[in-house]
Amino acid sequence: MSDIIFALASAKGRAGVSILRVSGAGARDICQNFAGVGLPISGRSLRKIYDSDGLFIDEALILTFAKGASFTGEEVVEIQCHGSQAVVASLLRLLAAQDGARLAEPGEFTRRALQNGELDLAQVEGLADLIDAETEAQRRLAARVMQGGLSEKVVQWRVDLIRAVSLIEATIDFADEDIPMDVGPEVAELIEKTQADLRAEIKGSFAAERIREGFEVAIIGPPNIGKSTLLNALAGRDAAIISDIAGTTRDVIEVRMDIDGLAVTLLDTAGLRETEDQVERIGVERARQRASAADLRVFLTPDGSQIDAEVVVQPDDIIAVGKSDLHPRGDGFRLSGKSAEGLDQLLMRISQVLSERSLGAQTATRERHRIAMQESMGYLNTAVEVIAQGPEVSELASAELHQGILCLSGLIGAVGVEDLLDEIFASFCLGK
Repeated sequence: MSDIIFALASAKGRAGVSILRVSGAGARDICQNFAGVGLPISGRSLRKIYDSDGLFIDEALILTFAKGASFTGEEVVEIQCHGSQAVVASLLRLLAAQDGARLAEPGEFTRRALQNGELDLAQVEGLADLIDAETEAQRRLAARVMQGGLSEKVVQWRVDLIRAVSLIEATIDFADEDIPMDVGPEVAELIEKTQADLRAEIKGSFAAERIREGFEVAIIGPPNIGKSTLLNALAGRDAAIISDIAGTTRDVIEVRMDIDGLAVTLLDTAGLRETEDQVERIGVERARQRASAADLRVFLTPDGSQIDAEVVVQPDDIIAVGKSDLHPRGDGFRLSGKSAEGLDQLLMRISQVLSERSLGAQTATRERHRIAMQESMGYLNTAVEVIAQGPEVSELASAELHQGILCLSGLIGAVGVEDLLDEIFASFCLGK
C-alpha cells in the first residue's frame, strides 16, 4: 500500500483561505483523528480541528473524495482552512504526526494521477503549462492539451495504425489460404490518413511551441537611437538604463509582456556599431545573435533606411525612425519612447504579425512531441515504401508500422517515458 501524502495545495503566505490536500488509502481515517469521526466518504462538512492536546486550531471546510472520484484516483481529503501561516503550519505538523502520512514530493499528486490512469503524460504536461500560463493564449492552449486534445488524436492514430498492422499480418498468417478481400486499399487509406494528420500536427507544433514559450521581439539599431527609451515606454517602467553616452547598453535586457494575449519578450540590445571596447564588442555580437534568432525585429534608424548589414531583415520585420521627436528626417513609420509617437501602432503591428503566426497552432506544444511524431512519420514512410515492393516483404512493413505506433505511444506515456518523469514532475509545486 502506498503512503498517505499531504501538502499545502494553495500558495504559501498569508491568505483568506488555504487548502491542504491529503491523498492515499486511509486519508479520510487520519483526518478523522483530529477533525472528528463521521466524515462522509464523499462530500463536505464544516469541522472544528483540535491538536493532540485537545487545543482548538481552526474551523475548516473539509471535502472528501472517494477512491476513483478524485484528481489522483485515490481517496482524497482537502482541508480548506483560514490562510494564517500559523494555522497552516499547525495543520501540517498535525498531519505529519499521523501514522503512515508524509509530506508529498513536488508533483507527487499529479504523478499518482498518471499512475492511476486519471491523466496521461500529454495531459500532465498540459497541466504543468496551465499552471505556468501567463497569457490568455497560453491558457487556452494548455487547457486544450490538459483536456486531452493531443491525447485523443494520438489514440485515433494508434487505432488506425493497429488496424493497418492487423490487416497486413492477416495476409501473413493466412498466406496459404484464400483471403476474402484485398486489404491493400484499406491499409493504404489508414496510413495516408495518419500521415496527413501527423504532417499538419508537426507543422502546427512550431507555432504552438512559440505560444507556450513566448515570442521574442528584438529592438535593434545604432547607439543612442532610443532603443532603451522605447523599451521602457512599452514596459511602463525603467527596465533599461537611459544615457546619452554611446554604448550604455552592454548586454541584452529582457522584458516580458502580454500583447493581446500573447506572451512576448522584448529585447533591448546593445547599439550596433564598430568599437574598440572589448566589452561593448561582446555586447554588439550578442545583440546580433539574439536579433537574428528572434521571432521579430524592430529596426530603429535615424532616417528609416540605414540597417545593420549583418542582421538580415525578414519580411515581417518593422523598420522605423527612432527618436522621431528629435529626427524630423525620414519617411514611413516613426517611433519615440519619449513622446509616445507610434507606440500604439507598434504594438498593433507586433500583435498582428505574431497572431498570424499563431493561427496554425495545433495541440503538440513541445519539442518532445514533435520529435516523436517525426520519428513515427519516418517509420510510416518506410512502411509505405516496403508495401509497394509486394506481399513478399509484408513482415518488414508490419515491423515498421509497429515502430511507428511505439513512437506515438510514447507521446501519451504508454511506453518508454520513465526517464522523463522525474524531470517533468520536478517542475510542479509540492501541493500538485
